[in-house]
Amino acid sequence: MKKITQLFLAALLVFSVTQSCKSPQKEEKSTAFKSLPASTAFDVVILNGRVMDPETNFDAVRNVGIKDGTIGLITESDIKGAKTIDATGKIVSPGFIDLHSHGLNIGDYRLQASQGVTTALELESGVLPIGEFYEGQATKNIPINYGAAAAWTFGRIATYTGNEPEASPQYFQAAQGRSDWKDDLATPEQLEKILAEIEQGLKEGGLGIGVNAGYAPGNGHFEYYSVAKLAQKYGVGTYTHVRFAKSTERNSAFEAFQELIANAAATGINMHICHINSMSQKDIVNSLELFENAQANGTTVTAGTYPWGAASTVVKAAVFTGPTWKEDLQTTYEAFQYGKNRLNQKQFDSLQAKAPGTFIVWHFLDADKPEELALIDASVMHPRTLIESDAMPSYEVTESGVVPYEGDAWPLSDNLINHPRSSASFAKILQDYVRDRQLMDLQTAIKKMSLMPAQTIEGYVPQMKKKGRLQEGMDADINVFDLNDIKVNADYVNSVRASEGMSYVLVDGTPVIADGKLLLDAAPGVPIRREVQN
Repeated sequence: MKKITQLFLAALLVFSVTQSCKSPQKEEKSTAFKSLPASTAFDVVILNGRVMDPETNFDAVRNVGIKDGTIGLITESDIKGAKTIDATGKIVSPGFIDLHSHGLNIGDYRLQASQGVTTALELESGVLPIGEFYEGQATKNIPINYGAAAAWTFGRIATYTGNEPEASPQYFQAAQGRSDWKDDLATPEQLEKILAEIEQGLKEGGLGIGVNAGYAPGNGHFEYYSVAKLAQKYGVGTYTHVRFAKSTERNSAFEAFQELIANAAATGINMHICHINSMSQKDIVNSLELFENAQANGTTVTAGTYPWGAASTVVKAAVFTGPTWKEDLQTTYEAFQYGKNRLNQKQFDSLQAKAPGTFIVWHFLDADKPEELALIDASVMHPRTLIESDAMPSYEVTESGVVPYEGDAWPLSDNLINHPRSSASFAKILQDYVRDRQLMDLQTAIKKMSLMPAQTIEGYVPQMKKKGRLQEGMDADINVFDLNDIKVNADYVNSVRASEGMSYVLVDGTPVIADGKLLLDAAPGVPIRREVQN
């Protein structure tokens, strides 16, 4: 009981820090943009909504005028437009930004839009070739903004297998049966090729470097440092799934965080810790302290988290191999789920042998246990963590195996396989943390889901400077919703059920959700991309 109490106190302390960090409300306007007059014939007007901007802490009832995809005016005056949205009694917020999203098909992006995400970026894993990725996405009717980082793992797989990268999750899945790229130290020649693959991705406009080190934990420390130096050369950041995931030493997540922090300090680049919660597991309080102190002492690190006690990964990830992996992770075979069912040892071993790239769900914490829910809460409520979903692709089971669903049927079939974080991470923050349990105020939640993600990458991705804010001159990526209407429909059994409650979701001023309904023909999403270099 003493230990449980200590964990609750740790979570409570984090919450109190969150509350103390709130600033007085004030109204500020961008100095680089001249407000449009109230007499403007706007394209869209949002009337009488509670306008909330997390950068300035503005929170008041106003009218919003949108022209040519830009917020042209926020005012108490009467305004008119070609389309009118009555937001009386509703919240008007910036659209949410997901830095950590692996779903790259239309259905995946629709699940994001349904919970207010207007920009979803594949940064942790990334892809290669970057040019091929953007060309492929441009052929799809994508409702929200999209982009990707250059993938270190793809460069490693290409180097060890000799197979040129393909900008698809299947390329990563297909390599799971091999151990060399996961476990072997790169020779100088191999390291040169790995870095060359990544560098080409940066030249093609990649949004930094995705470092999925947990899937290749045998890489050398010098290799990771070299990747950080490459990011420094191009003035971009890295997004890391650290090399270790257990909470006990040695080879612990804490040790892996120290490695990341050392590289960030040595190079001066921003190094983002992906899902600090699932990497730390039951050692989250110590990990958060390490992260917070690194930031406080000037090291450029950021961290994301999601509000779930289960991860999703390939069944033969490196972390699930070795003679003591279950003891190291303090887990059992029954903690793993494939589709709608929990696994036993025979089923788990069969998947590892026959289909090593299969995505499964691993329940590492039980939210029904107060002491473990407190650990999830501690990561979500920490004032310096942002919200990211780690949204997975929606998969279907076919005769040839499990493959990403590329169809455009809506709603998605319950027969598809996924993780509820893909359908509901942002909705869960609003429903659970803000409304039902009242652990977080609404402005803080909006900040964690919009402004903080934008600020993480805007230093080297100029497009993001106009996102994550609800101010004049900013991009009109906007959510309109009643907090009481937000509803999480997905769970671990029915994982692809879309969330509800967004009255309107606008991307670049164009509705993708209107009157609570997803508009299947709306495709205003644009690529988020750095400048391509020759």
